[in-house]
Amino acid sequence: MLAQIDTFVGPEVGWFALSPLLTLLGGALGLMLVGALTPQWPKGLYAFATATTAGAAAALAMVQWDDITDNGPTTLVAGALAFDTFAMFMTITICVAVILVSLLSDEYLRDTPNDGPEIYALYLVAAIGGIVMSSANDLIVLFLGLETLSLALYVLAASNRRSSESAESGLKYFVLGGFASAFFLYGIALVYGATGSTNITEMVAALQSSADLSTPDTLALAGIAMLIVGLGFKVAAVPFHVWAPDVYQGAPTPITAFMASAGKAAAFAAMLRVLVIALPFYRDDWRPIIWVLALLSLLVGSVLAVVQTNVKRMLAYSSISHAGFILVGVEAAAHRAGEIDAGPGMPSVVLYLILYSVLVIGSFGVVTVVSRDSDGDTNLDAFKGLARRRPALALAFTVFLLAQAGVPFTSGFIAKFGVIQAAVEVDSYAIAIIAMVTAVVAAFLYLRIMVTMWLGEPAGGDSPDPLAVPFSAGVAIGAAVAFTLVVGVLPGWLIEAADTVTSYAR
Repeated sequence: MLAQIDTFVGPEVGWFALSPLLTLLGGALGLMLVGALTPQWPKGLYAFATATTAGAAAALAMVQWDDITDNGPTTLVAGALAFDTFAMFMTITICVAVILVSLLSDEYLRDTPNDGPEIYALYLVAAIGGIVMSSANDLIVLFLGLETLSLALYVLAASNRRSSESAESGLKYFVLGGFASAFFLYGIALVYGATGSTNITEMVAALQSSADLSTPDTLALAGIAMLIVGLGFKVAAVPFHVWAPDVYQGAPTPITAFMASAGKAAAFAAMLRVLVIALPFYRDDWRPIIWVLALLSLLVGSVLAVVQTNVKRMLAYSSISHAGFILVGVEAAAHRAGEIDAGPGMPSVVLYLILYSVLVIGSFGVVTVVSRDSDGDTNLDAFKGLARRRPALALAFTVFLLAQAGVPFTSGFIAKFGVIQAAVEVDSYAIAIIAMVTAVVAAFLYLRIMVTMWLGEPAGGDSPDPLAVPFSAGVAIGAAVAFTLVVGVLPGWLIEAADTVTSYAR
């Protein structure tokens, strides 16, 4: 035994390649440790430290991107993590979400029991889990990232200890999330039984040499079905969406923005890793399932959003509809999964994720400001006459709503056009047409909110009280508006960046 210990050689660790993750980890530990040993920090400093940490991680990811472009993708830590442009793109997406949400949370948490480092540290921990999910080259590592993200989100959803709705949303999310994680873990076990490995590189090699597509392995198919159930819950795809409206409504609004952006982005990144990259040989088996999930999510999300009266629930069902659009891109990616020419599917998905993340954070940012002024009320009536109380805020929300509807010259149009074009290029005409029709249906929802803001009568009558917008929230909303419009007019640079994600580690 001693001789074996003496000869043990651990895996080589590329510390600089892991620097984005290590930066986030150091920021989370620093916030908790220093925050526990020092008095209350000056107002805004917790949010500034969190945003700075996430910004540094995003900058390091851009540096790593250049290295990958020069030297090609590879794997890290004995093949546990993928070091490719796909992982870096998702790292940047998640870090941008952390920056914007931390700015939204600053004024929201002031003078509350949560005005401390804990919430911000949980943002960073959740970001670590999401990045691990995006870059995992092993299903067990992916599951660890999934649990890290999920546990942080459970706590965040229930973090408002003065609200019974927050506690209820956290409990619902925890219970249903536990079932989803169990399905996912059982799926990993079955896929391991079929391939003999949980490492994605080894799985692809094993399936390439032994897979008999004429008689598919029942064990592998059962495992894939379990994996799709687990991932379907995380992306809030119908029929695994039942948790989303209640959790989105009950959770504190900035945390809802974080779940809808970073949480959804990480879950879809994991779906691409598992299905498109790890299991391309079974694409004809899982692609029809994704097609059905996309169809149901588009229809249910669009139709049920229209009949809601609470803006947070409206945006929750809207996010389900957007998940359907992203699944259209995943279905398009399935047609060429495993081929040298991967097609436009994956680029359209990652492009949609970063554009939607900024959009939804901006949308919930406006809801955060309005609800803060109306004692937490997020019903549609609270938005009546917003244009008269704060025209700039109403204009910003209008930009976000038009973008979510897919109006040209906004980033939402670029996102929706990308996934529909990807579907058309692989001859998935039916789902592309359905997506366009449901976009028209969903437009009524956004129009309804805009009419309420611009034509509704405010509570104060002819002279309503002006609505105060906190500085940090204003910066986050303004940055989101600028990004939405700039990308809508000049999308080429971001589309070119998204096109590189098909050069992933194999």
